[in-house]
Amino acid sequence: MSEAARSYLFDMTVRGDWVRLRTLVVLRWVAVIGQSVAVLIASQLLGFQLQLAYCALLISGSVMVNLVAITMFPAETRLTEQGTWASLCFDLVQLVALLMVTGGLNNPFALLILAPVTISATALRLQPTLLLGIMAMGFVTVMSTIHMPLIQSDGTPLEVPELFRSGISAALAIGVVFLSLYARRVTVEGYAMSQALTATQVALAREQRLAAIGGLAAAAAHELGTPLATIKLAASELARELADRPDLAEDARLIRAEAERCGGIMADLSRTGRDDSHVKTAPISAVLEEAAAPHAARGKRVILRIDGRPAEDTGERQPSVRRTPEFIHGMRNLVQNAVDFAATTVWIDVEHGEDRLRIAVGDDGPGFSPEMLPRLGEPYVSTRARGQRRRNDGEYEGMGLGLFIARTLLARTGARISFANGTDPRGRRATAAAGPPEEARPPGAIIELVWNADDIVVDKAATRRALGPNEPANHPL
Repeated sequence: MSEAARSYLFDMTVRGDWVRLRTLVVLRWVAVIGQSVAVLIASQLLGFQLQLAYCALLISGSVMVNLVAITMFPAETRLTEQGTWASLCFDLVQLVALLMVTGGLNNPFALLILAPVTISATALRLQPTLLLGIMAMGFVTVMSTIHMPLIQSDGTPLEVPELFRSGISAALAIGVVFLSLYARRVTVEGYAMSQALTATQVALAREQRLAAIGGLAAAAAHELGTPLATIKLAASELARELADRPDLAEDARLIRAEAERCGGIMADLSRTGRDDSHVKTAPISAVLEEAAAPHAARGKRVILRIDGRPAEDTGERQPSVRRTPEFIHGMRNLVQNAVDFAATTVWIDVEHGEDRLRIAVGDDGPGFSPEMLPRLGEPYVSTRARGQRRRNDGEYEGMGLGLFIARTLLARTGARISFANGTDPRGRRATAAAGPPEEARPPGAIIELVWNADDIVVDKAATRRALGPNEPANHPL
């Protein structure tokens, strides 16, 4: 079991306050019906001489608890953790008492003692689940020696051999432990995945809002250009015609100056979105620089290379890609992970072929721990070896959530992602970047992304043909 799995499996704070009263009431009604049918079949059809008064009293106790619950509280009430635990404790005690008056461990329905503990493992924190499990194992031990015998129709007690009864006791105790751990592991992993997916959706929604705002700003800057030019022209004409009225001429010049000022503001806005094609597509270097920009001032050098050459030397020879929120935010998370653990340098290498686009993000840090490589990209899995975690600017601390978000978002763009550690030309683990950083291979962690070219690369000719007036904006905010 991994370190992350152990940390959540034995976390005292995970779970709680999830169970509706209606759920436990329905389960208790099912138990009442099942217990009543079992008692009737055993006594009337199979001829066992049961203590029917005790059985009726114990079953009616469950009925009374349910009636009180549905009378005093709304069916949709969500119980507190203490309320859920108390309800499960009652179910456990009632079941054990019913078993003790119907043969104890000689009763084949003794395995139902696993049910309350399993429900607790899926709905409560670890501490109350442990307490309920200890109670269940204690009751199993008590039932093995203290119980009313099952009397058959001929008056002989039904007793299984002592060795077999000891085996049942041990099996129930082991079952309590195993099923509790198994149910808790599965439920907590589902809970962690749900939280991680929620975080992914929040991050994507934020990036989409920013992209929408940028698109609206670009469209506004473009569309307002003509009205502002008209205002400036009219103000200039008024200023000339009102030369003999200095007070009014001054107002006209003020109108023109303010119109020019608005034009400058619109020009600034339009630089990042003069046309819709720039909002939707851009050269790969521009998109990657935008993704890495938030981490450029953190003391680590970020080197961007395209087909082995510095990005500034490639000019028009680089591909243009779809500028989607998923791509930008996913790459930003990968760069953040590299900067978090890099010693001095982060490399972003782009290789473009006719059929595919490859991007590798590497660093000169300690690399991924070998035992974690198969599980990287899952939520709440530490990305580096123990002792190498760092906290930066209040971000998560080695939780693996950033890589999970990046992997989820980039997969939506068609990327195939893989994780590795840098090697030298002989295939050995590299320990330092050899040669100038601009020509070196990343010696630390490397995250590789590969796309089919058709999934992300945009035809430049088609992009140029798309330039022109902005289309009506329809961005949901």
